[in-house]
Amino acid sequence: MFQLTGKTAVVTGAGSGIGRGVALLFAKAGAQVIVADLNREAGQQTVEEITAAGGKAEGLFIDVSRQAEVVNAFKQLDVIDVLVNSAGVSHIGRADTTSEEDFDRIYRVNVKGVYNTLFAVIPSMKERKNGVIVNMASIASSVGLPDRFAYSMSKGAVLAMTLSVAKDYISDGIRCNCVSPARVHTPFVDGFLAKNYPGKEQEMFDKLSRTQPIGRMAKPEEVAALILYLCSDEASFITGCDYPIDGGFIKLNN
Repeated sequence: MFQLTGKTAVVTGAGSGIGRGVALLFAKAGAQVIVADLNREAGQQTVEEITAAGGKAEGLFIDVSRQAEVVNAFKQLDVIDVLVNSAGVSHIGRADTTSEEDFDRIYRVNVKGVYNTLFAVIPSMKERKNGVIVNMASIASSVGLPDRFAYSMSKGAVLAMTLSVAKDYISDGIRCNCVSPARVHTPFVDGFLAKNYPGKEQEMFDKLSRTQPIGRMAKPEEVAALILYLCSDEASFITGCDYPIDGGFIKLNN
């Protein structure tokens, strides 16, 4: 069960965090993994980790915010069976403290970046009458989070795009879903704590972990396991859905 043998999967943001976890797990499930990332060094490390373990992977070092770059890169691939949009950036701020520059940066990567990959991959999936897409949304798509104005905007857009794509291409054999994690322990979290709470990293890490009712942050591997299921044949009856993976945050945090 939950195998991707013989399939080619593009995973954006696969150089670190959740994207890296997805790429590693997909390779174990038999997929040919296209490790797409802006950071060539990080992406190449994921490729090397996969190949060292006997898996199949190659790097695709692109800026997802640039449509022509994405389209040209995807055209070089023979077949794309699966697309996972994991590339994204975060931001802390409210509507009146978010600069136009930061708002535009979040939009370019988190919203336009997803649109660009969809624009590039859907025509070939339509032609083959087959394809699976999973987008990375967030609990911020569904509930209000403090000081996350621009980030919440972008993830709300990801959820809406997911539903739109699922509706528009259901007769073309394309399934599209999204997952909505709460806090996940990634290098981004560690970097954020080191920058903003020097000397108090562990204290703040524990505090942030406790905001999830389950009492801890998710692991990238746990999110990756859900994404693998959604991309597998076992999930062939699932489309147009958002899957919170949040340690009880949305329903129990009251």
